[in-house]
Amino acid sequence: MFTRIPFAAMLGLFFTSLFFLIAIFAPLIAPYGYDDVVSSGFWDPPAAEYWLGTDGIGRDLLSRMIYGLRTTIWIATLATLISFTTGSVLGFLAAEMGGWVDQALSRFVDLMMSIPSLIFALVILSITPITVGVLIVVMGLLDSTRVYRLARAVAVDINVMDFVEAAKLRGEKYGWIIFREILPNALSPLVAEMGLRFIFAVLFISTLSFLGLGIQPPQADLGGLVKENAEGLTYGIGAALWPALTIAVLAISVNLVADWVLSRTTSLKGGRG
Repeated sequence: MFTRIPFAAMLGLFFTSLFFLIAIFAPLIAPYGYDDVVSSGFWDPPAAEYWLGTDGIGRDLLSRMIYGLRTTIWIATLATLISFTTGSVLGFLAAEMGGWVDQALSRFVDLMMSIPSLIFALVILSITPITVGVLIVVMGLLDSTRVYRLARAVAVDINVMDFVEAAKLRGEKYGWIIFREILPNALSPLVAEMGLRFIFAVLFISTLSFLGLGIQPPQADLGGLVKENAEGLTYGIGAALWPALTIAVLAISVNLVADWVLSRTTSLKGGRG
């Protein structure tokens, strides 16, 4: 199987796996704690003691990035799981039940999507305590509207196929039809969309942290690290570029894997008949 993986997908799989392994084993990999001050200098250049140098208050930048990557990945992963669980179940339910249930859910989603997600999140986070749990729930629920739209559109097409009609004639309940008939045949676009939603969550939490409404100091995610070190760019110090580059590589890697999975599932899985 792996010998048939395209080079781009293999590259994406390698970096995605590497990033997740770093996130899992961050305490074992990081040379220092995430808030340990290891130098009396500001933005020290790379050295044997700190490979990427230090930040503006003398903390090891590599250690900060390892812990920041861990925070970014886990928040994005949990937010993506919430958005997909909520959005896909409600989308399938709306397509299957139809009528007023479909209309009520769809109009509510239209209302939510009419407000830019970033502005909506900023309003909510400005009046609620900014904790990791709140960030995950807010991001997951806001992003579930996009998943709902995709899941409903796919389910509407599948719902008129012969094998679904046969299940209805057998008297199967909504749960059976959704999870045994619709879901297996909707996996292909949903898997690809999950990769895109994960990337969106990474960029979203990074943006919130850069604006000061994400992960709060002394903890940091990748976006917060860009903000912490952005001032150094004025003096020709590129400490902010390393977390920014990590965000870009993570986003591209996940996208490459999602594209490959989509091509595999599309070619191997057809509708049930």
